[in-house]
Amino acid sequence: MPDQPFAEQTVVITGGGTGIGRAAALSFAELGARTVIITGRRKERLAEVAALHEAIVPVGADVTTEAGAQAVADAVGERGGVLDVLVHNAGIFRFSPLAALDAASARDVVETNVLGPLLLTGHLLPLLRSPGGQLVLVSSRGGHNPGPDSSVYSASKAAVHSFTRSWAAELAPRGIRVNAVAPGFVRTEVYAANGLGPEQVEGLFAGVTATVPLGRIGEPEDVAQWITRLADPANELVTGQIITVDGGLDIAAR
Repeated sequence: MPDQPFAEQTVVITGGGTGIGRAAALSFAELGARTVIITGRRKERLAEVAALHEAIVPVGADVTTEAGAQAVADAVGERGGVLDVLVHNAGIFRFSPLAALDAASARDVVETNVLGPLLLTGHLLPLLRSPGGQLVLVSSRGGHNPGPDSSVYSASKAAVHSFTRSWAAELAPRGIRVNAVAPGFVRTEVYAANGLGPEQVEGLFAGVTATVPLGRIGEPEDVAQWITRLADPANELVTGQIITVDGGLDIAAR
């Protein structure tokens, strides 16, 4: 990858205040992007990331709503009106055992993981560079290799897999590429958000690490480097691909 593959480009990253989104925002900024717009519901976390690089612009917005999606489109409009890269990173996980299914929780997962990318893409598509625009979606290995007690999350990520393939075919005539990364276990705040304490999280990671062929849990930067690679304009023949970043868990599951 050239030193500055995103020079003078404008990038939008949803869920940019923590974890993979934060790492991706910093990576795009360091790789030359002129403007990296990060969105999310927690403005204080966005501000913390924006303070780390002058190219990063925080936009507090709930992109599962029309108003939130329009706020992001307006931010792009204020900065030249042309979008080069859109990264759909925002997503939530909730345990969903059938025996204790919670409709409100299930609705939150579907709205964030499925409706959000759909709505925001619709608002930003007229601004996406054509030809030359890039979409990268952050999915999960659960989208193609689901496990127990997570059927709603896995179904939502299967939808993201489908978006990736469908949109790649639909937008190819316009010269817009669409790809995805599908992480396995990554050290982010998602586990704490589901009520696990620090010792429980470390216990989970220790157990999972024993089953990972490459022997370690992923870090946000492991996923961010694939996001930037897929968005790199030099990879102009790569579209409709879903790259699994899980240390080989898919191999172990077969």
